Amino acid sequence: MSAYWGKYADELIRTAKYVATPGKGILAADESTTTIDARLSSINVENTEANRQALREMLFTAPGVHQYLSGVLMLEETLYQKTVAGKPFVKLLKEGGVMTGIKVDTGTIPLAGTNDETMTQGHDGLGARCKKYYDAGARFAKWRAVLKIGHTEPSELSVQQNAQGLARYAILCQENGLVPIVEPEVISDGTHDIRKCAEVTERVLSACYKALNDQHVLLEGTLLKPNMVTSGSDAPKTLKPWTLSFSYGRALQESVLKTWAGEKKNWVAAQRVLYNRAKANSEAVLGKYRGDSGGEAGNLFVRDYKY
Repeated sequence: MSAYWGKYADELIRTAKYVATPGKGILAADESTTTIDARLSSINVENTEANRQALREMLFTAPGVHQYLSGVLMLEETLYQKTVAGKPFVKLLKEGGVMTGIKVDTGTIPLAGTNDETMTQGHDGLGARCKKYYDAGARFAKWRAVLKIGHTEPSELSVQQNAQGLARYAILCQENGLVPIVEPEVISDGTHDIRKCAEVTERVLSACYKALNDQHVLLEGTLLKPNMVTSGSDAPKTLKPWTLSFSYGRALQESVLKTWAGEKKNWVAAQRVLYNRAKANSEAVLGKYRGDSGGEAGNLFVRDYKY
């Protein structure tokens, strides 16, 4: 047994399998303060901790929604929040069979020597933070690397730096009991065709798994969140029905936000919208969606999206 993730090995494998339960998915409620400010502003709600707590409580207590969720991703602030009745969110979700995840990266920074490519930061003190999050009830984590397709991008430097960064994050998570979601996202901005995206995605994933293996990551105790292989956002569209699971923030929350509008009187109606959208996504994953639930979320594409 490896000395790196030793005592957590069996738990890591169990957690990874549970989060990947067929028919269930992850509610991503890990928006940064900047991102959630834009979402709350869109419904004329002030971005305060109280309103952020209210939004999360509305999402997490929506009747029936837990049956379609295996996990919820949070920021550190949300990890320690409670319902207005005093129950910790982590405990509330656990009672509903939903695991808590935590976003542990601290965003992207420019990668020197490249054409506006980036690398993800957050390794400083990561091991200690993961231990603290595990003690607070988190059982999986998220780290997002961002790569772009251009005339000469992604550069080999970008591919390797982001692969190594993901692998370092993954082993630090596992050493402290957290299952790492490995997310090397090749963003869809650009005019490239689907073949170019497939080629780049293959190169990026190959580099990531080489790095994970080199850094002694327990692969059975990881989760992969890949990008969809599609044509660029400014290129002719190619449609492919490639859905394995779901991990959505905006797609699950946008209609909920508009229905809620910051008003307590809309709480139940907004929760019903979340239930319908989670149910629709669950059915789609299983190939059972008939187009009769979930409503419309509209076009949620945001160019050059940042957390």
